[in-house]
Amino acid sequence: MGPTSLAQKLPEAFYTRPDVVTIARELLGKHLCTRFDGVLTRGLVVETEAYSGTRDAACHAHLGRRTKRTEIMYHQGGVAYVYLIYGIYSLFNVVTNAEGTADAVLIRAIEPLEGIEEMRLRRNLAKIEPRLTAGPGLLTQALGISTRHTGASLTGSEIWFEDRGLEVPEQDILEGPRVGVAYAGADALLPWRFRLKGSRWVSKANPKYQV
Repeated sequence: MGPTSLAQKLPEAFYTRPDVVTIARELLGKHLCTRFDGVLTRGLVVETEAYSGTRDAACHAHLGRRTKRTEIMYHQGGVAYVYLIYGIYSLFNVVTNAEGTADAVLIRAIEPLEGIEEMRLRRNLAKIEPRLTAGPGLLTQALGISTRHTGASLTGSEIWFEDRGLEVPEQDILEGPRVGVAYAGADALLPWRFRLKGSRWVSKANPKYQV
């Protein structure tokens, strides 16, 4: 991996491109940042999953499904889609593509880099360990993201991504099927889950592991 450089916030144009799979891959190595009540937290994205509303049975908006929950997915790319599972865990997704096309990238895991003590307190952990952020429902707790942030701009001042010049070689990207989408039939086998090779911060590979 190449050296880091000065941070640049990802622009809206990064998210509005048409290929959600490419965006999911390119989010690896980017920095996910939050600032709530003056508290900054930041982590390196090490695992993502792509979902496409028009061609993917695993996507909440498959076949044009529109509900109160999924309506935000039809927004122009560059906003947050945060939904609740098990009544406990908030999962953070990046809405992509043009308005009217419901694509999104689930952020599954980050490596904590800044504001780590605040992350630990939010997660109620006694020490720094992979359970801090190695799962989509864990990283949201650590970063302070909840369902109230659905629709938040990713070019704003609360939740954003930064490019710090980290080059991720193709050989360092592992791809495979997504987690917990067996109901999607053949689409469950799509290799749309991307991980940084060798990272101790990626989520567990067990398909039953949801959060």
